[in-house]
Amino acid sequence: MFSRGSSSDPGLPKPPSPPSGLESTPIPANGRASPFGAASVMGASVIGTDLTILGEKITIISQNRLQIDGDIRGDVTGKQVVIGEDGSVIGTVCAEQIEVRGGVRGAIKAQSVTLHPTSVVEGDIFHQTLAISEGAQFDGRVRRAKDLSEIAPNLDVSTYPAPVAPVTTG
Repeated sequence: MFSRGSSSDPGLPKPPSPPSGLESTPIPANGRASPFGAASVMGASVIGTDLTILGEKITIISQNRLQIDGDIRGDVTGKQVVIGEDGSVIGTVCAEQIEVRGGVRGAIKAQSVTLHPTSVVEGDIFHQTLAISEGAQFDGRVRRAKDLSEIAPNLDVSTYPAPVAPVTTG
């Protein structure tokens, strides 16, 4: 019934081809390739549960997907932002797509906003589409943007002011 013959048996289905552009993705040391491709190809960034980012006038900018599992006191801008159950942001979160499973205290601006059952949001939401799951806690106002430019994330780092070096006297 089963044999160790060639896998080119015409009766067996062929394995799926990798998505375009991922054909040369190296296989990691554990021998298993990610079904989503390498992080450098996918552009995913993670702020882990052990990381806290504090400061005045801080803006975190991600060109692709940003997973926040730690704590941020500053603004977050990205293409797609996911705030995990252990994650929190005190500041403005702006992206094309935002999913909240943790906490946000501040404004949320996105084309698509999803508040999951574990989310706690204190602040206004500006959106095109909004989904609030049963159990989500939300205290604020909701406004559907009339123009996409009102909620479009600014991902161009060069348009942000340059940081000012502290002045030391000595």
